[in-house]
Amino acid sequence: MATLRTEPVQRGLDALARSGLDWRGFVTGAIDLLAGAVPHDAACIGPVDPDSGLITGSVKRNIGDELDAEFLEHEYVTDDVNLFRTLALREVPVGILADATGGDPRRSSRHRDMFVPHWSLDHELRASARIDGRAWAAVALYRNGRTSGFSPAEADFLARVAGSLALGVRAGLVTAAASATTAPTATGPAVLVVEPDNTVSRLTPAAQDRVAELGGSGWGALPTPVAAITSAARALGDGRRGTVPRLRVRTAAGQWLLVHAAPLAARDGGGRQVVVTVEEARPPEIVPLVVAAFGLTGRERDVVARVLHGDSTQQIGRALHLSPYTVQDHLKAVFEKVGVGSRRELVARVYVDHYLASA
Repeated sequence: MATLRTEPVQRGLDALARSGLDWRGFVTGAIDLLAGAVPHDAACIGPVDPDSGLITGSVKRNIGDELDAEFLEHEYVTDDVNLFRTLALREVPVGILADATGGDPRRSSRHRDMFVPHWSLDHELRASARIDGRAWAAVALYRNGRTSGFSPAEADFLARVAGSLALGVRAGLVTAAASATTAPTATGPAVLVVEPDNTVSRLTPAAQDRVAELGGSGWGALPTPVAAITSAARALGDGRRGTVPRLRVRTAAGQWLLVHAAPLAARDGGGRQVVVTVEEARPPEIVPLVVAAFGLTGRERDVVARVLHGDSTQQIGRALHLSPYTVQDHLKAVFEKVGVGSRRELVARVYVDHYLASA
């Protein structure tokens, strides 16, 4: 399939990434723009927690939501071809499924069991969207059997714009939530038990509220963050993952939540139940994520940490072995990147907007 000129698409993505949209708005626009350079019949793009690599949401085009939990089971437990966490470690974090399988994409369980039988999607192009060495988004484009597969030139283009996609999602995660109109309703511990078929068998009243805040239903379909971490916990139980999974996710109301999961052991040694815990994220979990999302350098992050601690310019200089003038230069750069004009506004942007909104 011939592609259109790529330069306007790349410029459009660069501009969109800096437009101030929340991540959903950015991804919706990015999918439209990508079609101008890499035509596709379906698409899915979503943010990932840059520390755990777990997917925390998605915007889809021509793909239903009903198989999200099954997809994430393939991604973290069953499949082993062009996984997002694998792509994130490559020098070029892009992969064409047909190439990765030696021309036999049926070797991929998600292709064989999901995308072909459910949506007649035969061709897949994936990318882990990185910036500053960290993955912030997962990108997947699909074509049906009536069209040709993805070309190396299209994969190269996706690799070139992956940074813009990461930048737009990263910036969108710290954009003020448009629907932050009501206070969180959950009180008490939010714990749920997920069965092997991804249905919930037990949950606390607070868990019902938390699951709803994440876009799901306590007794219905699991929201993406819960489904992702459930599958990651099963991967831990199967020995495919070495650490207990956790992720940070921002609700539509602007609240940051921390989600944990672990496999449950059965007396007979069988079973694949998972216990999931959802709680309010505290400053140690969210402030580093928020600061990283503003694209600050390492030294700028050090300065911001001291500002949040309440240090003066002189104290920051002594702690970081910098002159007061250098501290002021770093602060000026920070203010410009964060879009504020003073320390007070900086504290409000980094701390109040993202932590007190979660408290």
